[in-house]
Amino acid sequence: MFFILIFIFSISFEFTSADDTIKILMMDSPNDPLPSEKAERIEDLEGKVFFNGQAYSGSLEIMMDENGLYVINNIPFEKYVEGVVASEIGRDWELEALKAQAVISRTYAIFHKNMNKEESFHLTSSVLHQAYKGNNAAPLITRAVEATRGEILIYEGKPINALYHSTCEGKTELPEEVWGGGFPYLKSVECNCKNAPYEHWQRRFTLEEIGKALGIDGMKDISIASYTSTGRVKTLKAIAEQNPPSPPFSKGGNIESPPLEKGDVGGFFEMQIKATELRKLLGYKELPSTNFSLTTTDAEVIFDGKGYGHGVGLSQWGALEMAKEGKTYREILEHFYPGTTIINDEELHSKKYN
Repeated sequence: MFFILIFIFSISFEFTSADDTIKILMMDSPNDPLPSEKAERIEDLEGKVFFNGQAYSGSLEIMMDENGLYVINNIPFEKYVEGVVASEIGRDWELEALKAQAVISRTYAIFHKNMNKEESFHLTSSVLHQAYKGNNAAPLITRAVEATRGEILIYEGKPINALYHSTCEGKTELPEEVWGGGFPYLKSVECNCKNAPYEHWQRRFTLEEIGKALGIDGMKDISIASYTSTGRVKTLKAIAEQNPPSPPFSKGGNIESPPLEKGDVGGFFEMQIKATELRKLLGYKELPSTNFSLTTTDAEVIFDGKGYGHGVGLSQWGALEMAKEGKTYREILEHFYPGTTIINDEELHSKKYN
């Protein structure tokens, strides 16, 4: 799961019931283009529907604009939650961890459905929002979703932005360190993510590969410039030839490039790059987290890291360890989202908050 918007100023919340539907834009990659305002609906498919060989509940809506075709799955809300839990975590995980995932996936979906209620879709099926791959829920996942049916997390009467990630490796991150803004219920908390697949990892890139991802020609060096309060990398410093980048930083909206004089060698650019932007452009699997050290050699740049994801909110592997220790899903959620309350959305249905 990934996250787009962090600042919320004034939103009218109309709470979604577990019996409502939600519209999901089907995407293979978080970098796929989104439909433009000119996109038009050209066909609806009802009944037993398939997309990319996978069965989906509800209906499929086909839209088209100047960039191509788009598929939107209009699905009953709780069936969507089942699909997300099945796509996000293991099918045979501890029941209490599955329940915790069901509650936060439902809460996250309601939060974003209310934000995007006037749009042609509410969320995407990629990690840009929550992974969703259709009807592939195991019986234990269905049991977890049914056991928590309609339950969401609220803070001061409103559904929270229930951000979560795979693996934090010791301590979760503050959202303001990642996106520049935060929420009072998203704190940095201790977490045990032992035995996670991304407990430790290493990635190797050439300077040319990094430069290509950033849209920068002539990369000469890259190093860590600053860290967050939890020890993750916040910004990096890169040096490239001034001859000039082509196109100049077109992909890197979070890159600053004041000129740097370097003696008789000629003109160079020194660039400040946000680690989150580098991860996005290299690819989330290629650079699993911003919790890394960096070593450069003549041939390559070596990233030694730990964890997977942005590090904010619930850690899925941390929740699994808590469940193995006997914690209930309510205790897990209280740990990762302090100050929040679990409530059934039926109690809030049709209420509005401004």
